[in-house]
Amino acid sequence: MRNTRALTMIAVALVMAMAAVVLAAQWIVGQSASNSNKVAVALLDISMGARITPELVHMVDWPSNSVPPGALLDLKSADGRITRANIQRGEPIMEGKLAPAGTTGGLSAVVAAGKRAMTVRVNDVVGVAGFALPGNFVDILVNTQSDFHGDSAPREQAISKIVLERILVLAIAQESNRDDTKPKVVNAVTLELTPEQVEKLDLARSVGTLSLVLRNQIDPASANTEGATKSSLLDDGRTPRQAPAPAPVAAAPVAPTPAPRPHPPREPQGDKIEVIKGLDRSSQQF
Repeated sequence: MRNTRALTMIAVALVMAMAAVVLAAQWIVGQSASNSNKVAVALLDISMGARITPELVHMVDWPSNSVPPGALLDLKSADGRITRANIQRGEPIMEGKLAPAGTTGGLSAVVAAGKRAMTVRVNDVVGVAGFALPGNFVDILVNTQSDFHGDSAPREQAISKIVLERILVLAIAQESNRDDTKPKVVNAVTLELTPEQVEKLDLARSVGTLSLVLRNQIDPASANTEGATKSSLLDDGRTPRQAPAPAPVAAAPVAPTPAPRPHPPREPQGDKIEVIKGLDRSSQQF
């Protein structure tokens, strides 16, 4: 009898424990579902300029309080979009890394709004030995002849001048992958420029030779140089520079010399007699 009651109590306790576990699990699932969102995440590595298909993306649960701004929350909004940057496997699909809806694939989807893509011919020296890779920033240097106006007639002299600064490299040859950091010597580099910079670069390559200068990725400072000429190249600071001629000083007005006064005419000298009277003396002229 006692054994039956003990077994009954044990069975009731197990049933209640199982019910508590089920209720707790449901509560936890409910809490996690209310505190999470579905986020579109890359299932594979997606290269820049590629079109996103459902096979490349899947939805995962993401805590609501840490969803990245701009993350896509459904597969429909990501289907058919073109990537403007490389997306790694497991990375959320961000709106900022996608071209506007309806954009066709290719390099044109990567060009920012208001910018243009222009290709310039380079070699192993002009292209910084292949270190100018997609995603890097470069300055553009032109070597040409400038009109020099000195004391004599105008003449031409060689000058090297930075004409464009902090220009983004979009592609080298036919490659636009920004994850590859291995130097590649190519014969063409595609740059992202504003319309004004496109005109300036086209003129620069027609009047002289171009060189790319690799710059620091996070340095926005401008060089503001005057350019290097032959005279500035050979001037080592030891040659004294001729001081500029002082400005002519206006001469003070000279006061006119007063005309000499005429001397009064002298009286003709005659006979002179001196008369002495006691202590008095006088003279008379005849």
